[in-house]
Amino acid sequence: MGVKMFAKCADPNCIETGAPGSQSLDDAGFSWDGLSVAEIKEPAISMNGSTISEFILLGFSCSGISWLFLSTVVLACCTTSFLGNFLIMVTVWCEPQLLSSPMYYFLANLSLIDISLGCVAAPKLAADLVNCGHSISFGGCIAQVFFLHLFGGTEMLLLTLMAYDRYVAIYHPLRYMAIMDRQRCLGLLLVCWAGGFVHATIQMVAVAQLPYCGPNILDNFFCDIPQVIKLACSGGYAVEILTVANSSLLTLPCFLTLLVSYAAILSTFCGRLGKDGRKALSTCSSHLMVVSLFYVPIVFVYLKPFSSSHMDKIVSMFYMVATPALNPLIYALRNQEIKDAVGKWKSKQKLFPFVANGVHV
Repeated sequence: MGVKMFAKCADPNCIETGAPGSQSLDDAGFSWDGLSVAEIKEPAISMNGSTISEFILLGFSCSGISWLFLSTVVLACCTTSFLGNFLIMVTVWCEPQLLSSPMYYFLANLSLIDISLGCVAAPKLAADLVNCGHSISFGGCIAQVFFLHLFGGTEMLLLTLMAYDRYVAIYHPLRYMAIMDRQRCLGLLLVCWAGGFVHATIQMVAVAQLPYCGPNILDNFFCDIPQVIKLACSGGYAVEILTVANSSLLTLPCFLTLLVSYAAILSTFCGRLGKDGRKALSTCSSHLMVVSLFYVPIVFVYLKPFSSSHMDKIVSMFYMVATPALNPLIYALRNQEIKDAVGKWKSKQKLFPFVANGVHV
């Protein structure tokens, strides 16, 4: 027999009396097994103590001219990022001379990472702008945190590796191919991915184990760690220290290595810029531009604990959407070997004839 309960009954004993219009707990899918009414009505709680199943992303406004402009920019950046990075990957992989060079081998992998990084949050941002939907499940939010830091951490290490590659090429030109042989390049590349994976796993576990009891509103267009942590019921202070320390242990050594490497390279060319020197300097300047576009937003957002501002959202958008689209433009426009390889590839018209007729570098 179903147990009856008044909707507004304050006395737990009244659940046994029943009344017209009352609801059966059995009919509602509850089981009566000696539990109190308070226990029966308590919401389900996950293993980490969270009582929310999704986050609301405030993102950007879905009305007015600014919405139309922002939607256009996001879609253009997504398209440019995918097509530009894909073109560089195919060009390098289809040109044996480029593929045998460690620099272009790393560049093709950088393009792969940029495509992956651009797919973490940009497609959802574009969909949210079109559909005016601004929610993400708890699991989806944790997945965004993981993949953002996986691809971001891997790219950070890869940019450092590319700086080391340029250093060896300039300071040890005769032994360059022996030092940076294909087996060693592959091993260093795997180290980059392993480092990114360890970094992302620490960040994800730190955020996922926190209890979230509400509110569940994020003033951003994706799940950014500093803002997600602020929604935790408890333990947020210690986790924020942990995540900032983890980011610092990855970011600062890489950044200092980049500074030392490029400072040494630039000092080599001071006062003696021949043809080969100008070519090497052009390549290094492209690397420096990409490094600047990558590091400045990261330092602005992730290396300043216990603070957040509306500007973080703008900077994060530039880092997540614009940077992956700008990288292939920088390398394609400033690298003569890439432009020559694309021209040769277009002239052959063996792969993707529509690209050969429609892409101009």
